[in-house]
Amino acid sequence: MLTLASDIETLARFGRALADPIRCRLLLALREAPAHPADLAERLGVSRTRLSNHLACLRDCGLVVAVPVGRRSRYELADPRLARALDDLRAAVVAVAADATCPDADDKGCC
Repeated sequence: MLTLASDIETLARFGRALADPIRCRLLLALREAPAHPADLAERLGVSRTRLSNHLACLRDCGLVVAVPVGRRSRYELADPRLARALDDLRAAVVAVAADATCPDADDKGCC
């Protein structure tokens, strides 16, 4: 059963998803158009197994959905507004000191 996440939970899930460069690239690729995992793996230059793990994380975070197409699944953003959110985040200017690192940089956990 699907439930709606609270504002804070939604932001935390989005942040978790964006914490990994491959998941960022994956979200940006799906922002452009829905795609099958094999095509995404080739486009991003990662193994299908690795891509599958990242897609599972993004599904668990509620950001992407798998749409059955025959015997295959196509992935797409769970909500079209996520594309606009990604555009807004990409356009945002952040102030970061040259020697600053994120305190959670070593945390590779998923949603």
